[in-house]
Amino acid sequence: MIQPEKIIIADDHPLFRQALLATLKLKLTQTQWLEAQTIAELEQQLSENNDSDLVLLDLHIPGAHGFNTLIHVRNHFPQIPVVIVSAHEDHEIIHKAMGYGASGFIPKSTPVEDIYNAIQHVLLGNIWTPSAYNELAPTQDNNDIAERVASLTQQQYRILMMFAQGMLNKQIAYDLNVSEATIKAHATAIFRKLDVRNRTQAVIAIAQLDIADVQLQNN
Repeated sequence: MIQPEKIIIADDHPLFRQALLATLKLKLTQTQWLEAQTIAELEQQLSENNDSDLVLLDLHIPGAHGFNTLIHVRNHFPQIPVVIVSAHEDHEIIHKAMGYGASGFIPKSTPVEDIYNAIQHVLLGNIWTPSAYNELAPTQDNNDIAERVASLTQQQYRILMMFAQGMLNKQIAYDLNVSEATIKAHATAIFRKLDVRNRTQAVIAIAQLDIADVQLQNN
């Protein structure tokens, strides 16, 4: 049995997070559990604990937009495997998550014992998906926009997510404690990397990686 030193759990549902931790702590007695309820908290935990053994990530954590956070974390912290823990069990979502670099996908309906086994499986360097998941044939994923998102620096990604929330440059500058001119400079770099002309086009571009769009396509 592997006893990892640090695991980050990024999930904003306190009841699920606390119930999961209460059970896993009984088995992983030597593990330090680091919690994040927002993307900002996740970024802070990753920056301060880049030696973590694993990230358990809810795709719907506040501030996240679909698969963008998964892509960003895998690009900037490639040494840390990411396991998606999600209320969704749609095969297309699982397929895309694995395609964007997840080491595992655990539906929240999974029994805790199986979640523990999945974590152990990933810590051994393996991939874990639900037993009912049948891997789909390769499809033309949004690899181009995914690569562009992955090319953003952490600060650029943070600003892009703020764009997606509809925040103005002045608000973003205040929150990040920088000048509005600095935000405009970052915006120019973001637009260039995403190959768009303005923030509206940028938000539309990253929307291609949203989970809601995947579900809509399947309905």
